[in-house]
Parts: sequence; C-alpha cells; structure tokens
Amino acid sequence: MAEHQSEQPDHVGFVEPQRILVTGGAGFLGSHLCRELIRQGHEVLCLDNFFTGHKRNIVDLMTHPKFELIRHDIVNPIFLEVDQIYNLACPASPIHYQYNPVKTIKTSVLGAINVLGLAKRVRARVLQASTSEVYGDPQVHPQTESYWGHVNPVGIRSCYDEGKRCAETLFFDYHRQNKVEIKVARIFNTYGPNMDVNDGRVVSNFIIQALQNKPLTIFGDGNQTRSFCYVSDLVTGLIALMESPAEITGPLNLGNPMEITVNELAKRILTLTSASSPIDPQPLPVDDPIQRQPDISKAGEKLSWRPEVPLDEGLKQTIAYFETLLGNLAIA
Repeated sequence: MAEHQSEQPDHVGFVEPQRILVTGGAGFLGSHLCRELIRQGHEVLCLDNFFTGHKRNIVDLMTHPKFELIRHDIVNPIFLEVDQIYNLACPASPIHYQYNPVKTIKTSVLGAINVLGLAKRVRARVLQASTSEVYGDPQVHPQTESYWGHVNPVGIRSCYDEGKRCAETLFFDYHRQNKVEIKVARIFNTYGPNMDVNDGRVVSNFIIQALQNKPLTIFGDGNQTRSFCYVSDLVTGLIALMESPAEITGPLNLGNPMEITVNELAKRILTLTSASSPIDPQPLPVDDPIQRQPDISKAGEKLSWRPEVPLDEGLKQTIAYFETLLGNLAIA
C-alpha cells in the first residue's frame, strides 16, 4: 500500500487545455501570446480586423491544428464557445489610435462590452489589456495601481486614454453586477519582434531610423523617461494573471521598472546598430507624459512575476527582427 501511495498520478503537473479567444491576436503582443498559448497545449482562436495586425505575425501558426483565425471587428458582437478571453484589440500607438479617434473609442468601449457579454454568456474568464496611459501624464512616480491618474479628457490622446479607462470601469461593473471573472492588466511600454514598421513608437522608430542611417527623431529635450519591457516577459505576466486565483482581479501593473531617458535609449540603439545617425529634435507632442515607470510590487507579490530580459538583450532581438523585415520588404 505504501508503495502505491508514493506513485505520482499521470496528471500531476498537467495543465488542462483551454479553448482561448485572443482578440487582436495578429498584432504585436497578441501574436506572441497566441504562440505561447499554443506552445502550452491550448486551442487558440485568433480574432483580428487587421487594422494594425498583420498575417505575417502569425503565418507560422496558420497550419497548426490548434490555431484558428477569425477576421472580425470586435466593435460587433461575436458568438463563440470559449473558456478564456484575452482582450487585446485596440491600436496602441499614437499614430494609429489618433488616425480614427472615434473608432479607437468604439474599439475600447464597445469591444469591452462585447467580450464581457460573451464571457457572461459562456461563463468564461476574461482579461483586459489595459494600459499605463490610464495614468496620463502622472503626478505620482513611480505609478502604483492606487493612483487615479492625471488624464486630459478632451486632448488628442484621450480617445485612447479615456477609452481604456472606460473599459476598466465596464470590466469591474460586469464583475460586481454579473459575477464575470475578470482580470485587468495595465501594460507599460513593451517592445520586441512583430512590432509594426510604422507604429511610431520610440523603440521601433529609433531602430528603423538607425538601420537606414537616417536621423533619430527625438521629441522635446529627450530627458523624458520610459520603462521598456521585452515582449516575452510581458506575455508571461499576462498568462500568470489569467491563471491566478479568481479573487485576483487587478488592476495590476505589468512592465519593466528600469527607467531610462529617451536620449539614453537612442545612444544604446546607435551603439547596437553601429549607426552614425544624427539626432533630429522635434517639438514634444501635446500631453506626452514626462515620466513613465511602473511600480510592479503587486505583480511580484500576487503573481511571483517580474521581468527578466535585460534591455540590451531585448534590443538585439528586436534589431535582428527589423533587419530581416526591412530586407524582406525591400525585396518585395
């Protein structure tokens, strides 16, 4: 009997496969999330309207038996049978979300209503990819989840900032009123392969300009700070939050707390690319935050998570991706 009791059952350490919907799954972050979920054995439904997503981000998954692509805009309801939902659908760079600000708000608000309605119907757990932009141009540094933010509600960035804030409100109201199991992640600056060439974010901008030996565009004096998290670390954090106990709803900050000035980032990328690009100073955009650094102590406490990839290592991987991508685009 003692020998029998010491044997480990076959299912120890086994994670029950889930049927998981990832909205915005062909985008930068969504494609990495889809890939990791499939690697873990789950069935993934990737939903995207391809406004900012690209099929090239998921081309290696298209023939996988556990991957399904659905072309759909989440501002319209969708009816599926799923166990979990990651709601990543929304343009995340200023160039894209300011292109059609009304559509950006619709994506955040109507998209949240539609995924929450789906989660309510099928009793799925749903995670909202919120953003550090809910803090606006912060007056508290570093930013903690208890800080309510300093957001201009009528500025050119408010379509994104306020849309995401409203989405968080909807998530918590569905949780309180309808008992929907929710998770809310406030994502800080993330970078890595599959970023869009034209997304206008500082990491991709600097890398592309350096690889083409063009001037690096720095807005303002370059002393504003950001904190950059490599995409694999961020995906690990999102999955840890989704799999955490039901009472851990968030919001939780996910990002890398290592703060760096834009000037220092430019120097690092010039060194890593061996480029000799000059600096092209431009006026600081309206409502652009001066400081951005997450306090991730709650994520560490509740999820045992913190980022591991050093900035230079992540930048090397990202530079290699853009070198290949630019080469392929030139051939095409």
